[in-house]
Amino acid sequence: MTSALFPNALAGLALAPLTLAGALLLRRAWRSAGPRRPWLIAGGWALLVLALGLGAVLLGGARGPAIVLALGSTVALALVASGIELRDARKTAPRELALEPSERRRVVWRGWLRGFLAGPLAGVAALGCGLAVAICAPGAVQSRMVIGGLLVPFLWAGGMAWTLSDDRILRATAVLTGVAVATLGAAFLKGAL
Repeated sequence: MTSALFPNALAGLALAPLTLAGALLLRRAWRSAGPRRPWLIAGGWALLVLALGLGAVLLGGARGPAIVLALGSTVALALVASGIELRDARKTAPRELALEPSERRRVVWRGWLRGFLAGPLAGVAALGCGLAVAICAPGAVQSRMVIGGLLVPFLWAGGMAWTLSDDRILRATAVLTGVAVATLGAAFLKGAL
């Protein structure tokens, strides 16, 4: 039993530099705006997806992604904790008020479109992501179904919040439609094969 755990622990620790590098790239993208920011975001997520894939190959379809996700979240938590500042409450300036919503004209069709994007379209995109995880992800069928089912409400809520707060309706339409088509297409193709 311990001999089987030792190689798994070593393989999991071997994937730590990938998760650390991905988290560092995402942190750098968060802190600095500029022309390199999209490349940092893409590189960070690519390294994290690569670590997940290698974890599934090296450690098995069920155990590998769980180990990599636990390791990656621990690394990300350590990065967040390293940036904590302790301030004296008496010396800090009073906080500013929250930003006002954007000052745009109220148009009826924009309200209806935002409602459609936040409700049904964000729901379809979230459902597509859940189905893609339940059908295409490695691991036991029961685990994939539970993870896919638990992802749907959180992704739907995130899609709603993003759609309602974003000023650009076309960007939200394109992203939600693209996610819905890609994930439902992947689930359909995997289920058909």
